[in-house]
Amino acid sequence: MKLNDLKATKGSRRDRKRLGCGVGSGQGKTGGRGHKGQKSRTGGSVARGFEGGQMPLIRRVPKRGFTPLTRNSYQLVNVEQLERFDTGAHVDAASLFEAGLIRNAVASVKLLGTGDLSKKLDIAVTAASAQAAKKVEAAGGSLKLER
Repeated sequence: MKLNDLKATKGSRRDRKRLGCGVGSGQGKTGGRGHKGQKSRTGGSVARGFEGGQMPLIRRVPKRGFTPLTRNSYQLVNVEQLERFDTGAHVDAASLFEAGLIRNAVASVKLLGTGDLSKKLDIAVTAASAQAAKKVEAAGGSLKLER
């Protein structure tokens, strides 16, 4: 087989639309743009959200609230959910992801203090509540805040 023997698969390539090539071409006269109006003209596109000069909806509805750009978002894990790990296990974002407790192994994780912990665990998370830290220490485990 040589390069000049290669051919495109049948039906994979189409001829371009030949606009304005007479009425009999199927796309002649108006060239598929209809009659008159802004979108039939050259350069007659409209900006996103433009409503023909009417006040756009996005400017008519009231704006409320504020979204801070520096907000920290955490994946939350409760102390009681750590009972599924073996005593002495190292618990970090990767092991929490494998256990199905969080959805993303790379994003920040915060440990919350709901429930009780009876096992000694070595925990490494991004953040933890004061109550969660007390419960981990009371169970004999260690809590390391990273990142």
